Amino acid sequence: MNIPNYSSKKNCGGSALIATIVITGVIGFSLAGYLDYSKSQNRSVMRSLAWNSTIAVLEAGMEEALAQINVTVLGTEDERERYRRNGWEVDRSDAVYRKTRTLAEGYYEVEFTKAQPPTITATGYAKVPLTSDSILKRTVVCTTIRDGLFTKGMVAKGVIDMNGNNVQSDSFDSETAPGGVYSAGAAKNNGDIATNAGVANGLNVGQADVYGHGATGPGGSIAVGANGGVGEKAWVLANQGKMQPGWTSSDMNVSFPDVSAPFSGGYSTPAAGTVDGVDYAFVLNSGQYQLSSVSLSGSKGIYVGGNAKLYVTGDFSMSGMSQIVIGSSATLNLYVGGANTSIGGNGIANVSQKACSFAYWGLPTNTSLKFSGNGTFIGTIYAPNAAFTLGGGGNNTQDFIGSSVTGSVTMNGKFNFHYDELLGRIGASRGFVVSSWNEI
Repeated sequence: MNIPNYSSKKNCGGSALIATIVITGVIGFSLAGYLDYSKSQNRSVMRSLAWNSTIAVLEAGMEEALAQINVTVLGTEDERERYRRNGWEVDRSDAVYRKTRTLAEGYYEVEFTKAQPPTITATGYAKVPLTSDSILKRTVVCTTIRDGLFTKGMVAKGVIDMNGNNVQSDSFDSETAPGGVYSAGAAKNNGDIATNAGVANGLNVGQADVYGHGATGPGGSIAVGANGGVGEKAWVLANQGKMQPGWTSSDMNVSFPDVSAPFSGGYSTPAAGTVDGVDYAFVLNSGQYQLSSVSLSGSKGIYVGGNAKLYVTGDFSMSGMSQIVIGSSATLNLYVGGANTSIGGNGIANVSQKACSFAYWGLPTNTSLKFSGNGTFIGTIYAPNAAFTLGGGGNNTQDFIGSSVTGSVTMNGKFNFHYDELLGRIGASRGFVVSSWNEI
């Protein structure tokens, strides 16, 4: 008689159950570990996204600070009020301006110093996604520099043709030069000439000696005649018809902001007068003046005895023996809105011999500027839409001391350009730009 072995079957079933439980446990632990790993990875990704977002947020703060800095000049009560109206808080020492703004990605705190050039400190905050209160922050300190309008001797949007006679360009620094005036002994090699034009021969040096750098826009080229040259003076004199290696480039690409009318009211109409026994068509003292047009001829001219702004809404012309005389402690900012300007006669008599004492500003409608004066020009010209023509001079070589920024340049006279390097430090500017930044 055979008796079934039930205990054997029972043992087999128990082993299978145990194996199933073990396998299920291993799978469960593995799944839990994977889920925990995925959660950790997700947390890491979210923190990384927030970490990167803080940079975008603080950059928005830096841009707002730069925009505020560049639309106002620090230092006067009215400008401080303007800051406050734009939401900026002024600290008790009146040395720092602060602001906080909330964005979709987070918020920023930004401040900048009143001292020039300003220093900007921006902190960006960003919430870590999928968390209740985790916030990351990053702080950057930025230094700024002035983006000067007059950082070179001659600049143009379009073509520059220097094919005159005995043309030369160099530089000096009126802050360190003996007597603050140009002399051959004070000359330097920073008489840079540059154009945004990206065309063949965008800068035609011709027979001119450019003791400085030459630059065109991308794709442009520089043409030099057999007796011309670009580079250091000693090198150019020894290598006529050539350009010194490293002294030319084709990466010029700067902005040319338009000139706005200097005022819309609060001005006077200048009148005739006599100064030191000389009769003048107009005498200007400190203040704002406006005329519909100016046409000077004969021996009539303009005398400036203070810090004056003259806005000519139409054309401006000088001929014959006419002259603008700017007193030794006076300044003149001349704005022209008409299409045509012609400065001839005896030109501009800048008694102080400082380029910052006279500034010519051509509004967007000022498209033609002709200079043929018989005297030395000392000052600055900014007329980014004007075709600038320099002629005359007769048998004499005329000096142009200062800097010019125009739409284009054509020379057919005898001129020596002497760029005053001081203009790059204290002259007019486009505003401030970031020069460096450091995360702290």
